[in-house]
Amino acid sequence: MRLLPKRSRTAKHKPPSARSLPVQGDPLLSIEGLRVVEGGRTLVEVPSLDVAAGETLVIVGPNGAGKSTLLYALAGLRPPATGRLVFRGEPVSPPTALWYRRRLAVVMQAPLLLDTSVARNVEVGLIFRRLSRAERRARVERWLRRLGIAHLRDRPAHALSGGEAQRVALARALATEPDLLFLDEPFAALDTPTRQRLLDELFELLRETGQTTIMVTHDRNEALVLADRVAVMLAGRIRQVDVPERVFTRPADEEVAAFVGVENVLDATVVGEAEGLVSVRVGHTIFQVAATGYTVGRRVRLAVRPEDITLWPGTTALPPSTARNAVQGHVARWTPAGFNVRVTVNCDGFDLVVLITRRSREEFGLEPGTPVLLTFKATAAHLIG
Repeated sequence: MRLLPKRSRTAKHKPPSARSLPVQGDPLLSIEGLRVVEGGRTLVEVPSLDVAAGETLVIVGPNGAGKSTLLYALAGLRPPATGRLVFRGEPVSPPTALWYRRRLAVVMQAPLLLDTSVARNVEVGLIFRRLSRAERRARVERWLRRLGIAHLRDRPAHALSGGEAQRVALARALATEPDLLFLDEPFAALDTPTRQRLLDELFELLRETGQTTIMVTHDRNEALVLADRVAVMLAGRIRQVDVPERVFTRPADEEVAAFVGVENVLDATVVGEAEGLVSVRVGHTIFQVAATGYTVGRRVRLAVRPEDITLWPGTTALPPSTARNAVQGHVARWTPAGFNVRVTVNCDGFDLVVLITRRSREEFGLEPGTPVLLTFKATAAHLIG
């Protein structure tokens, strides 16, 4: 196994542009004018996309967005109508397609295992690559141990649980030491505890090995955990590519904002700019946003994540805080959101959604009509448009 220096999940995050973050240096894989068509209908259209060696690119989007179709096209399993792939600087064409596919490994949502033992399943890709028996045995044992399934080596594949089967599929893929690992919704069929354990282990494994990985998922949390960069795909097109922190707090447009969970997107008008802060009016309220380059009178959309807003009970005094923005309101409603509560606050003509803990709601006695004060920092807000 080729061990590379451990990757930092923040070291590669260069200051990005507003919409996408380009790959630094020569890419391992490039997409040029890729279009996948079925029955005269365009399923996927990606003008360009680069994948750097050693990075984990997570393509995220709702069901039906075209994520898996794109992944199959990148893996050479579905020929595009137009466009091409460039791998290590060389176009992937019929003479090189087989060589390219031999440098890949694909793990599907439903593990495709042979009706034989766990060890034999992990070994099968190495047999196709004609490795010696000694090398096959060494790699099989290494990856059985690394994926925590060494005790299952002799168990038949049909007797495995879903999580165990997915570990075998990952071990089989990684044992081939691929240049590119493709993961198609690998955790979607697993129960929550199993999914979380395997997700944590995969994060450590990718950090340890520097394995170049392209993964598709509809789960935003998986993208946040694993991705060096996130590509948001909607209706067959990639709408934004950037580091996770910016995609989830600085969405490129309203549709991306809706998918990544930025629930507060409000009509606003720019009324001033000074010292790196843009002042915008929403209704009768002025908010300040950390931004530059906006002219007075410009119509924009103000976006703030619910998690970035702080709720204070009562409205009589401004609490001690470094937040530049404060607005009074009344609770319109609240709804459970897992271990938290989503509180909708009416703020004199517009609503803001806030996420707080269940305990905070109980302690504050929040019910419809309760007066509250909301605050958020200028750096927590984002302008679209």
